[in-house]
Amino acid sequence: MIKLNAKELRTMEVDPAIATSLPKNPITIVCDNVLDTYNVGSIFRLADAVAAQKVILCGATLTPPNSRIKKASINTTGWVDWEYAETAAGVLSRMKQENPKLSIVAVEQDERSKPFYKVTYEFPLAIVVGHETTGVTREVLDMADMIVEMPMWGINTSLNVMVSAGIILYEIMKQRMQQTE
Repeated sequence: MIKLNAKELRTMEVDPAIATSLPKNPITIVCDNVLDTYNVGSIFRLADAVAAQKVILCGATLTPPNSRIKKASINTTGWVDWEYAETAAGVLSRMKQENPKLSIVAVEQDERSKPFYKVTYEFPLAIVVGHETTGVTREVLDMADMIVEMPMWGINTSLNVMVSAGIILYEIMKQRMQQTE
């Protein structure tokens, strides 16, 4: 399997034949109005790291081509399959109709949320992260099969959206690797 370092990713032309042949995990990352281009680019980099099937950018989330997204992603936007959807709720509804077994997991602080490490993740899954200030939309929270959160033990009430997504996705991958052993 091909492995590229940051310099190679930034300078190498994306080969569509290689990009489409890379093995993928049954994970879709949905950005529900994520505004910071650094977060968006970093989510592409994270999607590549966990070999997610796709990233879906929704609502006010900026999309490639964008120089700041490209820089933060170290050009993984060309290697990771992605699409834009007008709303996260709309695309999740469509995905659930296409695959009723899809598990929708929202990352948000909510009275229904559970600590991310105390749940069992079912595949295929869509993990939804939201706006840096207002979070995942109420409509998406209401349609989620599960809401998970990062426990906070200090004075701050939340972590950066990309940091939270990374921690939770690595827990998801840990469970996936244990299921396939």
